[in-house]
Amino acid sequence: QVQLVASGGGLVQAGGSLRLSCVASGNIFSISAMRWYRLAPGKRRVLVVAITSGVSRNYVDSTKGRFTLSRDNAKNTVSLQMNRLEPEDTAVYYCNARVANYNSPRVNDYWGQGTQVTVSS
Repeated sequence: QVQLVASGGGLVQAGGSLRLSCVASGNIFSISAMRWYRLAPGKRRVLVVAITSGVSRNYVDSTKGRFTLSRDNAKNTVSLQMNRLEPEDTAVYYCNARVANYNSPRVNDYWGQGTQVTVSS
């Protein structure tokens, strides 16, 4: 089994910054992708940013130039640096990892528990 533990959420004023982290542990042979999604009240969960083969991509236009994803492969960790936060960024943020397990031909997606980010205006 694989566990993802997310941390770093909180309450911040508009224009402030937060850094989210997600650590993966357990039966991990390799991780092909790590992602952050967010779920805002009354909205669908959306993919915000992902890193695959060392390349990061932002999927929400409003976060480009403000959100930066980095990965530490040795520690199976991703960090999402969020700058110039806006009230519209308020959501529960979930990390996700696509993992190949030892002794298994399949890859599986695993999810963290979610961390709340609240941006006040």
